[in-house]
Amino acid sequence: MILCDTNIFIEIYRNNGVIIQAIKQIGQENLMVSDITCAELFFGARNKKELEAISKDLEKLEVLPVNTFISSLSVKLVKDYSLSHKLALPDAIIGATAIYHNLPLYTLNVKDFIFIDNLKLFSF
Repeated sequence: MILCDTNIFIEIYRNNGVIIQAIKQIGQENLMVSDITCAELFFGARNKKELEAISKDLEKLEVLPVNTFISSLSVKLVKDYSLSHKLALPDAIIGATAIYHNLPLYTLNVKDFIFIDNLKLFSF
């Protein structure tokens, strides 16, 4: 099982063949997303048609909700890394979700997460 960062889906919607092929190799049944990724994708939709397509795609995946542990860890990560590494709140929540569920995070922005202890990053 792998937690996918928002940028993976953005690249799929941009028809990035490399990412699409990677996702096919991983298998849709092995993909999970955070509530935050869902929110970021909905926020980025340019129109109602895109919003509906995103919603339909996300229905096929397991969405991991933010819980008390994830929320608390996110706050700690922001406190520890926002000044030194410019860690953004959505990235902190996604990273905390991966840590809580002991899942590797598949992201194209490794630099946004590499410094977080106990976070495993997925790579091909």
